[in-house]
Amino acid sequence: MSRDPSDVSARTLAHYDASAESFRDGTWDHDVRQNVDALLRHVEGPAPFTLLDLGCGPGRDLVTFRALGHVAIGLDGSARFVEMARAASGCEVWHQDFLALDLPAARFDGVFANASLFHVPTRELPRVLRELHAALAPRGVLFSSNPRGAGEEGWNRGRWGAYHDLASWRRQLADAGFAELEHYYRPPGLPREQQPWLASVWRRLPATGR
Repeated sequence: MSRDPSDVSARTLAHYDASAESFRDGTWDHDVRQNVDALLRHVEGPAPFTLLDLGCGPGRDLVTFRALGHVAIGLDGSARFVEMARAASGCEVWHQDFLALDLPAARFDGVFANASLFHVPTRELPRVLRELHAALAPRGVLFSSNPRGAGEEGWNRGRWGAYHDLASWRRQLADAGFAELEHYYRPPGLPREQQPWLASVWRRLPATGR
């Protein structure tokens, strides 16, 4: 299969469009409250917060953020997911490809990128991270959770994935202007070899501090 970024994006999104219902049914009951809490405890200032759910999928986490009283906006490149997320959450949901983001400047107190940024090809990741940096308010917070690896990248069951270890992920985020707040591995309570997910939380530093 092609490794061209536009083709990577189109094929990955086509996969999600085609499997949207089964994806929703298979993931809706996943417990990601640990990740939600990790984002929210680091956001500064009084609630409610304005949050971007980047790669919101069918809308599970939008429902959670709205129930907690926050202003949540979803974003996904899959047209089917956008429809489903709007219907499930009642939130505003933007239909945008990760490789062609059009985000307002300094709008969000937090960005929740749960199981989404690993679909960005590594060579495109610095630009995408800078765009998220610009969309965060000063000292805003970015949460990410990705399946971890040792730098491998390619097609996996119809979707593109880039699998970073902690050291390489730290370099990417630091270069984009973020400071690490915490990281952990998931699912909780298991030996490390049974924790395939790397979660991390980052503070937006001032642009002049890069």
